[in-house]
Amino acid sequence: MSAQVTIVGNLTKDPELRFTPAGDAVANVSIAVNERVKDGNEWKDGEPSFYEVKVWRKLGEQVAESLSKGNRVIVTGKMRIEKFETKTGDTRFTTVITADEIGESIRFRNSEPMPRVTTREPDPWTETSSDIPPF
Repeated sequence: MSAQVTIVGNLTKDPELRFTPAGDAVANVSIAVNERVKDGNEWKDGEPSFYEVKVWRKLGEQVAESLSKGNRVIVTGKMRIEKFETKTGDTRFTTVITADEIGESIRFRNSEPMPRVTTREPDPWTETSSDIPPF
């Protein structure tokens, strides 16, 4: 069973891009989500939660090209719990999200936004000095 979720957190390492034997791309991303809690008049970091995110096909390739460790991202996808066995034979569980959407969050970005271009190119049909078409 899976649940639809949205998480916001930071990449703990660079995305790892791999390809299946059929040629499908899959990027594996690890995300830390850290809740902020108020303690009196002071904000403190709560206990972090870690999620493994699988990003498939073209979106996975784009993630591998454009995101890196430390980026703050927003992920929407299907979450499920996977069971696995360690080398010592212990049973462990991990939370895995298969991403439908993933992108960088700009909420806490330190850089200034790029200015919008407000100039426009002259229209060659209306702003020429002759009656000859601009071909």
